[in-house]
Amino acid sequence: MKSIYPYWFAPKNVRALTTTRMGGVSMPPFESLNMGGRTGDNINDVAENRKRLITAEQILSEPYWLNQTHSTVALDISQIKLQPPTGIVNNKQIFEADAAYTHQAKQVCVVLTADCMPLLFCSSKGDEVAAAHAGWRGLCNGILEETVKKFSCKPSEIMVWMGPAISAKKYEVGEEIKKQFEAIDPEAKSAFKLINIPEQKYLADLYLIAKQRLNSIGVNKIFGGDYCTYTEQDKFFSYRRENRTGRMASMIWFE
Repeated sequence: MKSIYPYWFAPKNVRALTTTRMGGVSMPPFESLNMGGRTGDNINDVAENRKRLITAEQILSEPYWLNQTHSTVALDISQIKLQPPTGIVNNKQIFEADAAYTHQAKQVCVVLTADCMPLLFCSSKGDEVAAAHAGWRGLCNGILEETVKKFSCKPSEIMVWMGPAISAKKYEVGEEIKKQFEAIDPEAKSAFKLINIPEQKYLADLYLIAKQRLNSIGVNKIFGGDYCTYTEQDKFFSYRRENRTGRMASMIWFE
């Protein structure tokens, strides 16, 4: 099993990682470390993959796996009395949100992605953390802003790592998506490169848009953004490349 660990200046008590597609038991087209329970993969294989991850990373409590719907819901799991179930329940997670936040030690925030951007957040004191799933809809509609609102510390005291996502080299979108971003923030125009004039097709830079949106609310300590899930086929699942595929998990907690 090979995980990716953020290169940032988080406090030593903060643990964070993103899984790759290597080191699990799932069969094609989900080979091999698929973390997604809603992909069509064998549920027992997904459960085994998650078990292997928890053991390998010495995670002491069950992560709060989310049922993600491209919403802008950021869930404060420190306020939830219900403990996360071990394994997968009825092929659906019981916690519905696209971001998870906590100020409680050993509570694991996690999101699943396969081209969408995972972002991990932590306070400079290491006493607040969060994970967010940002596809273009969530990013456009404000999932990052909603996640930052959960923190008690100032935005300037939050650092963010942008995990593996589809890069600007491969993320082709139509003009309607460009217009939606520009309607909220005109600065987003710089994140779109026109590549097909007749069809009005653009290459979109999700990493740049995320930086712009975070900067606009006072978050300036931003790291990562140097992977491409589409082109790095040996490391990552990619929904746009493969359609029927697995998911990576990006998680964070503090001890």
